Amino acid sequence: MPSVVMTAAPLAPYALTSAHSRGRFLPEAPHDGERDDFQKDRDRIVHAKAFRRLARKTQVFVSPTGDHYRTRLTHSLEVAQITRACARALAVNEDLAELAALAHDIGHPPFGHAGEDALNECMRDYGGFDHNGQALRIVTQLENRYFEYRGLNLTYESLEAIVQHNGPLLSAANAPETELCRAIRAFPFYRELNLANYAAGEAQIAAICDDIAYNAHDIDDGLRSGLLDFKALAEVPICGEILSDIRKSYPNPAEEPLRHELCRRMIGYFVKAVLTQTRENIADFKITSPDDFRNAGRPTVTFTPTAQQKNTEVKQFLAEHMYRHPKVKNASETAQKALKDLFFYYMQALEYQNLPTSERAIAVCDFIAGMTDLFALREKVRLIPA
Repeated sequence: MPSVVMTAAPLAPYALTSAHSRGRFLPEAPHDGERDDFQKDRDRIVHAKAFRRLARKTQVFVSPTGDHYRTRLTHSLEVAQITRACARALAVNEDLAELAALAHDIGHPPFGHAGEDALNECMRDYGGFDHNGQALRIVTQLENRYFEYRGLNLTYESLEAIVQHNGPLLSAANAPETELCRAIRAFPFYRELNLANYAAGEAQIAAICDDIAYNAHDIDDGLRSGLLDFKALAEVPICGEILSDIRKSYPNPAEEPLRHELCRRMIGYFVKAVLTQTRENIADFKITSPDDFRNAGRPTVTFTPTAQQKNTEVKQFLAEHMYRHPKVKNASETAQKALKDLFFYYMQALEYQNLPTSERAIAVCDFIAGMTDLFALREKVRLIPA
């Protein structure tokens, strides 16, 4: 029997296409190829140095020695896969949704959220540090690949998808600019971004798929590392239900396929819940154009209430049993100290002394934020012996 080839359905009226784009802050000549603007933007992210460095940045474990633990890069690819499937099911722009997924962690420093907290503390007197703001800085300033401009010169819609996929960054259209982090205010064209609104539907999909991916895959990594076990997981309602159902068909399952099947079914459950609730929301909120997602006054892409409760239960379990596990906590504290030591070392380094203090701090922050985990640890040992 011949295989069935699945093709993309026509886009819905509320899909954000390049025809809706407000363009780029630096106009470019039309491209002779077959790609539209959002496809070009996605490809620019994939080819960025900052994207490649995600291969050696922490997801949960600091510089993991195992070959199969998630990194920021593998996590981003997994988020992109789930995002693209949801975008296709909801008939929105898959390319823009995939861009938001691929770029959502591009501004993370080494050592994950522990590193972000450390840099934010170091930068307290200089405007702080936020990984979404740093992502904007990377794609508008720090990537340096083109003769005509610095950054990647992405469309305004792509910039919005990167920086505000988790929701509005301003409380109102006329809110004080001090509500925005330093890195966003430093972008000369930030007033052209719709930062007081919700993100487009494509970016909202990427944000919720990030939740789906890291819950399931952190469980997989936690089990693989021995920080979690199936007995404890069975106390989490959705995990217990899935494990019980698996064992009805496979009474004595091997650990590897059991881990995989648990995560696979978790992802499937939450994806179905997102598609079900989002379709209801689109109808209830009367979403008929891309701007309707932005102006809805609330997220349109959401879990069902039952799935939201189960998502919260998984997060609470992971926070208690994994993220606050003594091994993870001790490694995170060591990593934070390494970044702080590096920050204060570089602030005194000769190569930065010709800059005013605030500019020096920003330059040092940019350098450290771009480091991989292993490079940061090696620099700490090389420059600041114990």
